[in-house]
Amino acid sequence: MRHTDEERKTLLSAAREVITAATEGRTPRLPEPPPRLLEPGGAFVTLHKRGALRGCIGHILADRPLWEVVQEMAYESAFRDPRFPPVTGPEVPLLDIEISILSSLFPIAPEEVEVGTHGLLIRKGWHSGLLLPQVPVEQGWDRETFLAHTCLKAGLPPDAWKSPDAQLFGFTAEVFGERDYE
Repeated sequence: MRHTDEERKTLLSAAREVITAATEGRTPRLPEPPPRLLEPGGAFVTLHKRGALRGCIGHILADRPLWEVVQEMAYESAFRDPRFPPVTGPEVPLLDIEISILSSLFPIAPEEVEVGTHGLLIRKGWHSGLLLPQVPVEQGWDRETFLAHTCLKAGLPPDAWKSPDAQLFGFTAEVFGERDYE
């Protein structure tokens, strides 16, 4: 069941407040969340600055309240994504925040993968990599390219998904961002 616009706006506002407060060196001022946001959930928070990726980190397990996960992932995306320097105060107004609330993982066969519907997680040995469902759409990838890039994200050869000892999992995501509410 999808979240209401009010719940979505509350999550987006909390993510922005956590980032803003951290750049200002203060404790975030957060409202009391709607009860449904206290249910366990996994989520990714993606930051874009002028259309370019600026950070993206997530938590795939539904083992903590979604409310807490989104706040933590907002902080991690802004300040701990190893691909980028920490976000600075002047950058905060330039950020667009997007949240992806994840379904549970389920085993999926390569031929079952639907671009634009499924996100993917591959595991092989100590390697694992995940791509959100919106990534192949944004990049214009077909199914095989999506599978290959998920492998590359895991540090594996692009055809590792064909290996019998590779585990492939799918998931769906409820994706929304600040742009949806401008």
